[in-house]
Amino acid sequence: MTEAAVRYLVFDVESVADGTLVSRLKYPDEGLSPEEAVNRFRAELLEEKGSDFIPYTFQVPVSVAIAKLDIELNLIDQVVLDAPKFRPPVITEHFWRGWKAYRRPTFVTFNGRSFDIPLMELAAFRFGLSVPEWFNLNAKNFEQSRYRYNNDAHFDLYDILTNYGASRFTGGLNLAANLLGKPGKMDIEGYMVQDLYHANQLEDINEYCRCDVLDTYFVFLRCCVMIGKISLEREQQLLQQTKQWLEKRADKVPIYQTYLDGWGDWENPWDLDDVS
Repeated sequence: MTEAAVRYLVFDVESVADGTLVSRLKYPDEGLSPEEAVNRFRAELLEEKGSDFIPYTFQVPVSVAIAKLDIELNLIDQVVLDAPKFRPPVITEHFWRGWKAYRRPTFVTFNGRSFDIPLMELAAFRFGLSVPEWFNLNAKNFEQSRYRYNNDAHFDLYDILTNYGASRFTGGLNLAANLLGKPGKMDIEGYMVQDLYHANQLEDINEYCRCDVLDTYFVFLRCCVMIGKISLEREQQLLQQTKQWLEKRADKVPIYQTYLDGWGDWENPWDLDDVS
């Protein structure tokens, strides 16, 4: 695979709270352990806001899964960064270095503009990494990588489906994937990641992340149909091609078989006799 062949990076990030940071900033005089501080913060958030999700500013990436696509949207490869150690500084360095090495392909996310990208930017800040190609602040506004409407730099599916926040997409990626017959959330959901991390189940977190990326890829393909980038026939061809790709690798990556077990084919309404 050549660097030039990769045109899109479909990715997802799973992260956990930095317990030492939480303890130092939220409970500086109480001598709480990192895990105790995180659990207390989560309990407070749950009581106050109805959700125990800790803001990304307190978090570090522990899993980044990436699907590499060529210009014709074929799946070339899927990887998880810094396996099997999954060290946040190394994950972050590999993420940004890889994007530059592949000549700045388009990032594809689901709501990554609000979470995944800011988290990886803050991780670069935290770990002292320089990414001037991404922070090209001297370019014209519409040419800057971080410009909200620059879909060549970052194609956020949530933005496409909500007209850049004009509406809400209740149900998220899980709903979008299920509309297409794909598994969506299976045994693990995002709120479980912190507890899995405390239980040292990093492989489970990365398997979950891989599946989210597959869902994101299929939602991306349907969005490409919707905006006229590819035909419906081409999308269906890519789906079957990717299914075969997963089947060939399921022995080495068992989560692929789990994903395939939940695979459903989209019911094409235009094939029905009563639709004209």
